[in-house]
Amino acid sequence: MLVKEYRICMPLTTEEYRVGQLYTISKHSHQESEKGEGVEVVKNEPHEDPVHGPGQFTEKRVHLSSKLPSWARAVTPRIFYITEKAWNYYPYTITADSHSLQCSFLPKFSIYIETKYEDNCGDSENIFHSDKILGDHEVSFLDIAFDEIPERYYRSLEDPRFFSSAKTGRGPLREGWRQHTKPIMCSYKLVSVKFEVWGLQTRVEQFVHKVIRDILLIGHRQAFAWVDEWCGMTMEEVRRYEQETQEATNELIGLVAPAISVSEVGQPTATHSAPASAPSTPLSDEAPEFLAPPKTRPRKKSAPETLTLPALRERAGAE
Repeated sequence: MLVKEYRICMPLTTEEYRVGQLYTISKHSHQESEKGEGVEVVKNEPHEDPVHGPGQFTEKRVHLSSKLPSWARAVTPRIFYITEKAWNYYPYTITADSHSLQCSFLPKFSIYIETKYEDNCGDSENIFHSDKILGDHEVSFLDIAFDEIPERYYRSLEDPRFFSSAKTGRGPLREGWRQHTKPIMCSYKLVSVKFEVWGLQTRVEQFVHKVIRDILLIGHRQAFAWVDEWCGMTMEEVRRYEQETQEATNELIGLVAPAISVSEVGQPTATHSAPASAPSTPLSDEAPEFLAPPKTRPRKKSAPETLTLPALRERAGAE
């Protein structure tokens, strides 16, 4: 098992990022989906944990078959997906216990992610106090402005070095921005990757961590670059947006959409049992490098650049 801790700072508060994260995950998942492929939302409902209190439980299937590289398609079945179960008790979340984030045909592969969000520049030490981690683990600071992402995912409009928010006045981000930017928050993510196949374990675990690193950078960059789209949204509005885009995404990938119930905590709770340690942020919301469609096939444009609720569109027009 390979364990790493990632720290990603954002020029936001933790309360702002709570809305921005939900908006970004929904929009990005919709954009990355097409018929037969993409993120299928199976469940999204309130969940009560005896330790962490009220939260949200989500279960997703990330359908990947045609987006795998040729070497991976050669050893995977035609129908291939990753099941992701997540428990979000913001500002603390868990994605996956040992059986929650797995491939549909690889029982010896799993990913576990614990996440904590704090209003600081990433200087909290030993934030997880995890007794599951033996010895020291690597800590990596990811800079949303100056760390490179795969070229195919680069968008100049989403580059924090050039983006400036009309609504908040934040950005562009300059060298050393983490030391002087206010407000600032940090996503602390403890990521454990396990692939118990002799001869491939080290290679696969290192590769998956590289993919996760790219996912985190892309997702956090987009959350900031789209701030003018979600800034000012209430939790009720972003949950409604989440429901609408999830239903549209399920229809887009050609699946029978389940009765998705997206509601805020405080209603009758679900019966899912979260891991005893606690839950995390969805991992599958952003596309890693190896999930890109083959270069010989033009990619469908599955969503407009800006997805907004009708009510929000009317409000924007009134302004």
